[in-house]
Amino acid sequence: MALRRRRSRSRVDKAKATIDMTSLIDLTFLLLVTFIVTLPALEQGVSIILPQAKTDELPTKDKKNHTITIDVMSRIFFDNQAITLEELKTRLEALAAEDPEVPVLVRGDERLDYGSVMKIVKMLYDCKIHRMSLVTVEK
Repeated sequence: MALRRRRSRSRVDKAKATIDMTSLIDLTFLLLVTFIVTLPALEQGVSIILPQAKTDELPTKDKKNHTITIDVMSRIFFDNQAITLEELKTRLEALAAEDPEVPVLVRGDERLDYGSVMKIVKMLYDCKIHRMSLVTVEK
C-alpha cells in the first residue's frame, strides 16, 4: 500500500510545462497580413497604372533618387507630395544646382496623353538634370 501512494505522488509532482502556441501563431499571421497589405502603399505612394514595357534596372546607386508622379487627373507629385508646375520647376532647379547627377524617376499613368509626360521631361531637360528615367512595369 505504501508503494502505491509513492507512485501516485510522483505522478502528481511532475507537472508538464507547455506553452499554448495558438495565440502566438494567430499573432504571427496577423502581422504577416498587415505587412503584406501595407507594403505596396509604402512603396508607391500615389496610386497610378504604369505603362508596360521591357525595361532595365532603375538607377538607384549611392544617391537618393527623387520621384515625379503624374496621376490620371494630371496632378503632379514630387516625392509623393502634391505640387504645382511652378513649384516643381523651382525644386528641380535647386536640385540641379546642388547636383546635376541626381537621379529623377518619372512615373506617369498610362491613361495620360503623351504631352503631359513630355512637359515634365522637357522641364527636367531645361533644368539640366542629366539622370532621368521613365518608370514602367515589366511586360
